[in-house]
Amino acid sequence: MAKYIFVTGGVVSSLGKGIAATSLGMLLKRRGLRVTIQKLDPYLNVDPGTMSPFQHGEVFVTDDGAETDLDLGHYERFLDEDLSRNHNVTAGQVYDSIIARERRGDYLGRTVQVIPHVTNEIKARIKKVGESRDVDICITEIGGTVGDIESLPFLESIRQMRLEMGRNNTVFVHLTLVPFIEAAKELKTKPTQHSVRELREIGIQPDILLCRTQRHLTEEARQKIALFCNVRKEAVIEARDVGSVYEVPLVFHTGGMDSLVVSLLRLTCPEPDLSDWITLVEKIKNPGGEVSIGIVGKYVDLLDAYKSINEAFIHAGIANDVRVNMTWIASEQVSPETADETLRGFDGILIPGGFGERGTEGKFETVRYARENRVPFFGICLGLQCAVIEFARNVCGLDGANSSEFDAATPYPVIDLMPEQRQVSQMGGSMRLGAYPCEVKEGTRAYAAYGGNRVSERHRHRFEYNNLFREVMVQKGLFVSGTSPDENLVEIVEIVDHPWFVGCQFHPELKSRPGRPHPLFREFIAAAKAYKTRSSLLVGGDVGK
Repeated sequence: MAKYIFVTGGVVSSLGKGIAATSLGMLLKRRGLRVTIQKLDPYLNVDPGTMSPFQHGEVFVTDDGAETDLDLGHYERFLDEDLSRNHNVTAGQVYDSIIARERRGDYLGRTVQVIPHVTNEIKARIKKVGESRDVDICITEIGGTVGDIESLPFLESIRQMRLEMGRNNTVFVHLTLVPFIEAAKELKTKPTQHSVRELREIGIQPDILLCRTQRHLTEEARQKIALFCNVRKEAVIEARDVGSVYEVPLVFHTGGMDSLVVSLLRLTCPEPDLSDWITLVEKIKNPGGEVSIGIVGKYVDLLDAYKSINEAFIHAGIANDVRVNMTWIASEQVSPETADETLRGFDGILIPGGFGERGTEGKFETVRYARENRVPFFGICLGLQCAVIEFARNVCGLDGANSSEFDAATPYPVIDLMPEQRQVSQMGGSMRLGAYPCEVKEGTRAYAAYGGNRVSERHRHRFEYNNLFREVMVQKGLFVSGTSPDENLVEIVEIVDHPWFVGCQFHPELKSRPGRPHPLFREFIAAAKAYKTRSSLLVGGDVGK
């Protein structure tokens, strides 16, 4: 029977529950335990797929096509496991399921209530993950903060699970804030005390307190927190701010967190081998060089919208022993007049995915600059589509070429709506979503990166490369290097005589891991590193410095 760890948060949001939960999971996995992890979100949306990036940040897509919370990206990266739609449960899903059953008459005329019907549904979804896989530990993160009205059914559910399963099979971890007040030059424990009091009022006594702090947690503060929050002093774990999220598991291990969890759950397992992780963190902190990448996108003031891209660059930097310095540029700032000044000096340029017409002309101009100046270029999803549109206009002479998403009256819809999408009226969960196979052609940059013909990549889009224009663009030099197995859908394009110019319709960032960087990101950074070396030689720079 799986044992369960529940991670809650208090005082404020954005303390890092997701990183905390998955860091603990990684440590337990390194001890030889079989671990899975799940996120419960209290909002009433069925999933984040229809939510604005300004509201929710990145939508992380799983292999089975679920649109999920960005924390699932952290889970997959730290645990090196592929998760599914069962690993992200929302209040919207819970209530949708209950109401559907009520309409069918499944409750036989009984009054449907939060307790027991809603809480039973939540518990069933937690146990489904713990029991559906052969696992020893199931970690469940509860979204939001203690005190949020919408979180109460989820907190009540895990309270009941402790009652049903016992202390030896459940652990409550609470992440809270211990702020340093500059005027008083003192750490303040009252926010943590109040947060734990809220938990205890609804029947949950935390077993472990993770104290998020900017300063070292003093012995006095630790003793005070333990006394007033009714936990053992060794269960007050410092969660100090660090330079990289990949340092967090090492901080937790040093604080004894994984040993404490193993003890509380009455488990027998060896100490974790973290040598490779220590090396990884050292490479992040002390790289052998650096490259500069310009990222031209739509939501540059909200970097959570591109969370997986940011992490994929860190992974690719580790593989190439460089720090990837990312500069985020609003696409609306790029025009024929400003492109040279805005984009000059980067060792590589990337256009990420996105939706809508705003800023697209700036992205087309960005593609032109990278193509004509032979700067390594990488286009993802919309980035591929922008590359195709720019090539059609400026190389193939198809004036006015565009995507029918941006201009329904374009004379050359080189990007067009997928046929199966034409009758779709609902927004949520209706795109091409999840993992699909891709056939990669030998002799291409994509093949050199992957080292094989057949790959699987995750998608999230409605519009595709229009095959009516494939022949003319191939003749002009935009080679199709990856397609669906039936060759009907274009998945990867390349410019043959460019140092490194690749666009892909899928989202490779979703499958990148710290120890296994995505091949396309890895090779893009390798190309940027080579470009920087060539540029230094051309201007007489000392490459050896």
